[in-house]
Amino acid sequence: MNQPFVSSLQSALDALDAAGTRKKLNHLASPQAARVQMEGRGEVLILSSNNYLGLCDEPAVVEAGIAALREFGAGTASVRFICGTFTVHRALEAALARFVGTPAAMSYVSAWNANEGLTATIAEEGDFVVSDALNHASIIDSMRLAKSITKCTTGVYQHSDMDDLVAKLKAQKGARRRIIWTDGVFSMEGSIAKLPQLLQVARDHDAILVMDDSHATGVLGKTGRGTAEHFGVVGEVDVITSTLGKALGGAAGGFVAGPEALADTLTQRSRPQLFSNALPPTVAASALAAVEFIEAHPERVATLRKNAAYFRNAIREAGFNPLEGDTPIVPIIIGETADAIRMSDRLLDEGIFVTGFGFPVVPHGTARLRCQISAAHSRADLDHAVRAIRKVGLKTGVIK
Repeated sequence: MNQPFVSSLQSALDALDAAGTRKKLNHLASPQAARVQMEGRGEVLILSSNNYLGLCDEPAVVEAGIAALREFGAGTASVRFICGTFTVHRALEAALARFVGTPAAMSYVSAWNANEGLTATIAEEGDFVVSDALNHASIIDSMRLAKSITKCTTGVYQHSDMDDLVAKLKAQKGARRRIIWTDGVFSMEGSIAKLPQLLQVARDHDAILVMDDSHATGVLGKTGRGTAEHFGVVGEVDVITSTLGKALGGAAGGFVAGPEALADTLTQRSRPQLFSNALPPTVAASALAAVEFIEAHPERVATLRKNAAYFRNAIREAGFNPLEGDTPIVPIIIGETADAIRMSDRLLDEGIFVTGFGFPVVPHGTARLRCQISAAHSRADLDHAVRAIRKVGLKTGVIK
């Protein structure tokens, strides 16, 4: 073993300990839900999960995965075009396309892979790809990868600043193709993209609009179809990527949705499709069941919306200033990273699991507790959480 290598890693970890910013893993001994069993803690109320609709332990979703394991086995054991594609993948992709309002969809083992596989496939030398400054890391890395592979040009526009976006596009008016990347919901802010304005900019400048809707699929819109439904523009976004690992059952996986020609192009050229196993059939089946559950139970989406509004108002009345928004992501700004992590640790002592985020995930001085609300939370759960957050906030001096 290379000891200098190990020592350098340990020194970096020790520095995180000294700064009070080292992340710790908490181990769960029960399904993800509003309340879970945590090793060494007992029952804990979860305020940090993307289980927005409470489908992680929904019986219909769980049973679909079990049935698929019996029917299809553990996995494909190779790449889809080499060894064959299970019929459950086809069914899932048809359901995903129907749900988000596109002609076709292609599934991946993660939303990260979906984003990574998309940009490098559709961008070529002479193209310009531009990203919102607050886009998810998977988008940023997908653009870096595409630039290194295809020699396309990349850029960043200021967060939700349409004037800056237009300026960037005008500066690249000679590009063969222009691609705009945006999140639908920005995960650390809980804010929603200005989708109607983005669509107009894309039309005005003959650009392709690509939207990662991971925190909006199953969440926004009357029936949970995402940011496009929220704004009444279903079917107008050129390409939508999203995850199966949040509202759609919470397991894993992601997808790209768009024209049929895009899905086929991804089959031909997307490197994660060409060199990686397919989504396990158990996950494909459980995600399919999750989509069908949401379509049959839009009231679950309405419950989520009501819970989020109730919690946001209650935490404000408790003396905090959460970022405004219409999503179940409710960030409470603390300030310094160490303070946010310390408050998170003390809340866990109170039986509330909510993660503190700081630099480099968010800018210096904007560390926060990112509270995430679920349709599975009862009003009693939310009231309990607010009382605990206020108690810890007073003890730590975050509020007076």
